[in-house]
Amino acid sequence: MHSLFNKTNLIAGLLVGFITFSIALLMSLGSEALVRAVNNVFIAIILLLFVIFLGIFFDVLGTAATAAQLAPFNARAAKKIFGASQSVKIKSNAHIVANYFNDVIGDISGTLSGAIGAGIVVSLVNQFSVIDTVLLSGVMTSLIASLTVGGKAIGKNYAIINANNIIINLGVVLAYWEKYTRIELFKNKGRA
Repeated sequence: MHSLFNKTNLIAGLLVGFITFSIALLMSLGSEALVRAVNNVFIAIILLLFVIFLGIFFDVLGTAATAAQLAPFNARAAKKIFGASQSVKIKSNAHIVANYFNDVIGDISGTLSGAIGAGIVVSLVNQFSVIDTVLLSGVMTSLIASLTVGGKAIGKNYAIINANNIIINLGVVLAYWEKYTRIELFKNKGRA
């Protein structure tokens, strides 16, 4: 039985934390700079919807990685179909894929969407001083939460039903990534 606090778990946790911090910082600074530079509520709303969609999209990919079946990918890899060996790697590392896609990117998207929503509220209050800040903040928070949770509910259902097709397509994208960058995201090869 493995301990929760063994060296490998601690290193993995610290690495995930550092990567999350870095990605969140870059995305936060970028989106805040964009919202301030544009100073247009409509553009900020588009950015907000994009961030929410990004969180839902990666949640679908992470869910599909855990729900997919390995056997079809192994069969395709045996026939040397482009992207099949990458699909095997994705499925074999489903716990890592789900952690980064569902948790890391999902949490970052949630935090960013809240920050962008707050920026929109401040902008609207500054433009229209008659607007009640508390009411508008409550409506914005509720809207972000309902779009995120509702979108993820629809996305998870879609991901479970279409898991193998999603991972095959993700495998093809990963194969192109590896072909052109020569960087392998997952080192383990072959069958799980």
